[in-house]
This record gives sequence, structure tokens and C-alpha cells, in this order.
Amino acid sequence: MATEPKKTTGLTYEDLVEMFPEDDKTFRELIDGELVVSPPPATRHQEAVLELGSRLLAWCKEHGGKVYVAPTGVFFSDANFVEPDVLFVSPEHVDRVERPFVRGAPDLVVEVSSPSTRRLELFRKKELYERFSVPEYWEVDLDADRVEVYRLEEGRFGAPLFLGRGEVLGPPGIPGFSISVDDLLGPPPEA
Repeated sequence: MATEPKKTTGLTYEDLVEMFPEDDKTFRELIDGELVVSPPPATRHQEAVLELGSRLLAWCKEHGGKVYVAPTGVFFSDANFVEPDVLFVSPEHVDRVERPFVRGAPDLVVEVSSPSTRRLELFRKKELYERFSVPEYWEVDLDADRVEVYRLEEGRFGAPLFLGRGEVLGPPGIPGFSISVDDLLGPPPEA
């Protein structure tokens, strides 16, 4: 079971709702009560998000479940609310989907790194996803041209699996689903 950290800056999800109107498209998250605001993503980032989101949507139409792309939020607790780039909820857990957000751990969370968010995603958000028992977390690293896969093992993320071009991602929690790293990353960046 997830536990709350002892120290926060005191902000809650309700504070977040009051600070930003519902139609505001600012990426805003709370991690241990601290407000985190991110700049808009670049086009290559969005291409990766849409590629994965569309593939997962096709899988969901055939098998059930839900897939969302940012800015759909995940409510872990009053002090922890994040907007992953892509999140998947299995057919067995669709009861976690509520109108304003997904309550509790999605079955897969994917963050596509940007230079401005890489540190946040690889450290703070990874720790948060582990603490709240997200079964699988992918960090799509566009700069390194690879995907880091973290899977929950006995309550902790195991050593990362690094997948590069020419390899295929196949999450065990989504039977029959796969996507090549090349398709996810898109064409290699021009030198």
C-alpha cells in the first residue's frame, strides 16, 4: 500500500483545481504537495505520444480497457497528482477511470522525455510511480534514442530494461500488444 511522505509543501489537488480553470491547458502536477509546471512539448515528443496512444487505442477497441494522453491526470493522493504523457488502464481496472482523472495506479505509464523534464521524470516521477505501485513505467528517451522499461517486482521497480532501435516493446500486462522502438521513436533525428 502506498504511503504518504512526511514532508510536503502543503498543496493539495483541491488547491490545484482552484488555481487553474478546467479549460486551462497548462501542464501542472503535484508531487508530494509541490507544484510542478512544465512547458509545452515539442513536435517530436507529441509524435511519439500519438503513435503509442493510437496503437494502444486500437488494442483497447478490440480488448477493452482505456488509454489516455496528457493532460489526463492520475490522482494518487491529495498531494500527488500527475499528468503522464500516455497512460493505459486494463479492462480489469476501468473502475479507476473517473470523469476528472484516473484514481489510483494505471497499468502502464509512459513519459516521453524532453530536455526540460528528463530529470523530473527519471527521478521524482519514477519514484512516485513505484511508491504508488504502477506495474510498468516506460521512459521514452528521445535524446538517447531508446526506451527504458521499469517493471514492479515485489513492490519496487527492478533494474531497467533498455531497448533501442530494432527491438520491440511488449508489456506483459497488455497481452498481444507490441510496438517497435523504431515506430515509437520515429525517424532518427537529423545529425
